Amino acid sequence: MLAKVHSCALVGLDGVLVDVEVDVAQGLPAYTIVGLPDAAVQEARERTRAAIRNSGAVFPNRRLTVNLAPADVRKVGPVHDLSIASAILAATGQLGDITEDRAIFLGELSLDGALRHTDGILPMVAEARAAGMERAFVPAMNGAEAAVVSGIEVLPVNSLQQLIAHFIGLIQIEPLPATQTTVDRSSYPVDLADVRGQAHVKRALEIAAAGAHNVLMIGPPGAGKTLLARCVPSILPPLELEEAIEVTKIYSVAGLIPQRTSLIAERPFRAPHHTVSHVGLVGGGVTPQPGEISLAHRGVLFLDEFPEFSRQSLEALRQPLEDGTVSVVRANYSVTLPARLMLVAAMNPSPGGYAEGGDGNSTMADAARRYRRRISGPLLDRIDVYVEVPQIPYEDMAGGDRGESSEAVRQRVEASRDIQARRLNPHDLRVNAEITARLVPELCVVDKRGEALLRGAHDRMGLSGRGHHRTLKLARTIADLDGAEVIGAAHVAEALQYRARIDDA
Repeated sequence: MLAKVHSCALVGLDGVLVDVEVDVAQGLPAYTIVGLPDAAVQEARERTRAAIRNSGAVFPNRRLTVNLAPADVRKVGPVHDLSIASAILAATGQLGDITEDRAIFLGELSLDGALRHTDGILPMVAEARAAGMERAFVPAMNGAEAAVVSGIEVLPVNSLQQLIAHFIGLIQIEPLPATQTTVDRSSYPVDLADVRGQAHVKRALEIAAAGAHNVLMIGPPGAGKTLLARCVPSILPPLELEEAIEVTKIYSVAGLIPQRTSLIAERPFRAPHHTVSHVGLVGGGVTPQPGEISLAHRGVLFLDEFPEFSRQSLEALRQPLEDGTVSVVRANYSVTLPARLMLVAAMNPSPGGYAEGGDGNSTMADAARRYRRRISGPLLDRIDVYVEVPQIPYEDMAGGDRGESSEAVRQRVEASRDIQARRLNPHDLRVNAEITARLVPELCVVDKRGEALLRGAHDRMGLSGRGHHRTLKLARTIADLDGAEVIGAAHVAEALQYRARIDDA
């Protein structure tokens, strides 16, 4: 007796459709799973055996072979439990005819037959829809998440017993309605108005948020760097639906979506400690898992105490800051994970926390210079906005004026993003920071005075080719905030003042 149903495996963030074939033959009782299963899939033998018996069905006392095809794709995790149990019941005639080609079965089984919350359901259902599947049976706890995918019926299953009753006609599992595809504007615990003074830093963050540019803040302890960084999500536009689905897929694979949650509605804000491992930051592991870089996709990655991160971790930022992706290559897999993020970094001017004193040749000055140079030139060249954060004067701390709110700044940022969208949509881009070198001459047009200023600064500041392009993209964002069609000298001048010079940091 042979039966076949469909499941799905994950390779990175991408789903791969899996055929679950079950053969029940005469012979000594045995239960074998083949098809490159990991330990969790091998353990499905005990989970499915107990779940079938505790659901009131009969587990066959015969030679049982389960094949997970294609055999060259590693099967990881307990997501195949439901498909294996369903195929066994179908092969033994206890589930009716479920060998239809247009359904997929996903979920981890408990020993009593209940379905548990399972990671990675959203990208698996998306792959099933792309492969032409018409129905997806998923754990009820993952129903809201799976229903985000349109064009496929999502049927929430509470237990294997309920699934059996559905297929033999005792009950009918109703498909979930499509999840409302709106992303609400979220409230944030911090606001720019909570930060006293630092008007020039707020201006720099507004420009960075408008074009999704990378920022490095340097200042002594207590100047407000961390609070300013935590305010950045509050001035960013809300996630668009397509962005929210991208982010939710990543969090689904990482197992970070709360149960019965459909979409991640807020832009991610990730703030790993500087002791984070290289794998924790970049991603990887025995099976490919997204790291902090990918978890910050379409949001903010905040790295406090920037020079304290390991050199290996800092240099790993170079590819995602340039390309918007991170490649993770290990002995048994190679995956590319999305990492289109806005980097916000903060650091002290010296190991002691404060600017060096003396004549610049002192031991303290040398230590401060070595500390700053822990950040390599190529990495610094990828940071668009460099801004110093001084100590807050007493007058600002004691003053009653709270300053401009995040809502007011966000309105200007959104208006700038709208201008960028009209310009960049034909090129399949979203923000100025994503403009490629090939498109810079076309999209970042500078007037004659601005061109003369940029030419003079090029040699004086030692701008690299990348630095030149990033200055133009930053000037384009400043011009968009002004509502200017062409980049002017004032826009170029402001962009140049934000260029990082590590020796002067």
